[in-house]
Amino acid sequence: MYIPTHIQPFWKSFEATIGHDASSRFYESFHFDDNERNANALGDLVLQGQKRATAGLLWTNEINNKPIPKVGDLSVVTNWQQEPLCIIETTQVEIVPYEEVSEAFAAVEGEGDGSLRYWREVHWLYFSRECQRLGKEPSSRMPIICERFKVVYPHCD
Repeated sequence: MYIPTHIQPFWKSFEATIGHDASSRFYESFHFDDNERNANALGDLVLQGQKRATAGLLWTNEINNKPIPKVGDLSVVTNWQQEPLCIIETTQVEIVPYEEVSEAFAAVEGEGDGSLRYWREVHWLYFSRECQRLGKEPSSRMPIICERFKVVYPHCD
């Protein structure tokens, strides 16, 4: 994948710390959620170590011909303004129906109170908006990419 120009200086400083070219492992540069407030808040949770997972709608990847993340992939997490916050490494990927996302995954995703109830409430709203953008109907069986990660390079000012 292509490393966006605005991310390249951050990526190069990461590579300097690890001592080799890691561009073959680059997956994407992204912010969480679809609004500024949540994108920035969720990025902060990653930096604090509370958020160690993310969930995405498989249909989005399919419609955009985007590969499913795999273990070992590296991604740059940004804030809403596309400024890099950190680099994460994918440690686990599982695709499950929305209704089968586990309490353990919800806790690792680290949002709200960490409960499955909270996870289902906020993600139903998000995935419903995503389905609307894709022309799909949300359902309890919609396929969710459950991705766990670890921070491998935090941004240092």
